[in-house]
Amino acid sequence: MDTEHTGVESQALDAYSRVVTGVATSLLPSVAALSVRTSRGQGAGSAVTFTDDGFLLTNAHVVAGATSGTADFADGTETRFDMVGADPLSDLAVVRVHHPGAPAAPLGNADDLKIGQLVVAVGNPMGLAGSVTAGVVSGLGRSLPARDGRRVRIIDNVIQTDAALNPGNSGGALADSTGTVVGINTAVAGYGLGLAVPINATTRAIVGDLVANGRVRRAWLGVAGVPAPLPPALAERLGQKLGLRVVEVVPGSPAGNAGIYLGDILITAGGQPTTTVQALQRLMLGPAIGADLPITLLRKNALVDVVTVPAEMN
Repeated sequence: MDTEHTGVESQALDAYSRVVTGVATSLLPSVAALSVRTSRGQGAGSAVTFTDDGFLLTNAHVVAGATSGTADFADGTETRFDMVGADPLSDLAVVRVHHPGAPAAPLGNADDLKIGQLVVAVGNPMGLAGSVTAGVVSGLGRSLPARDGRRVRIIDNVIQTDAALNPGNSGGALADSTGTVVGINTAVAGYGLGLAVPINATTRAIVGDLVANGRVRRAWLGVAGVPAPLPPALAERLGQKLGLRVVEVVPGSPAGNAGIYLGDILITAGGQPTTTVQALQRLMLGPAIGADLPITLLRKNALVDVVTVPAEMN
């Protein structure tokens, strides 16, 4: 046996164990097991405390149809919670416990994650409170469709991990090696495949809306598009290979009123490249409602500037 090689492996495993146990120690007090009762029956999931005054972050599907429920913490504390707000189109929800006391978990930025990076999932699978699994980030930039009635939105930049996520893990924390929460576990897509809604600037804005207003206000342009290549000369000049070709404009919509037509290729919106539908979606949150949104588009090989005023989505 190669004792030197064995020693290196042992040191690596010891380091791995120290990271996982450190994350578990710091996060377990902040993660609660949720029990909810709705007209469809009982449900369960997890939630993460993110403020010192008792606000918890979970999945919208965990608390769908509920107005209150019970939260159980790792130290044995059991308390009622009330719904603050839910946003099915991001699969995020905020609840507030009656007797706060759990420490707030730090929220990070999933945009800094790298494939292969160690992550730790803390949640409540199958009713087993305080369960911890570990793995790596196995994919980034994944997309996950979310539905609210007839409205469908793509949750972009979803985190894929091989950390075991079982029923009840939904709403729990996905953390990096420092114990910073970078995602909220949201689904089990198949054996060995777990997904988490990322914590980033977009989701922080959504959570802020839920805390402040109990709902998320979204803007609406009334345009649908698909990615399309820009002419090579223009692409080289702009440093952007793709735009968004308009395939539908709703009559009387903000896009229609601004003079956007079928076949136009959107290049930028609000100064940001519009290479995907998700790039445009990211701009359609509360602050965009009623505000001027300049758009540069390509029409018959000519660049055209228009100004839209997104309306509130009902």
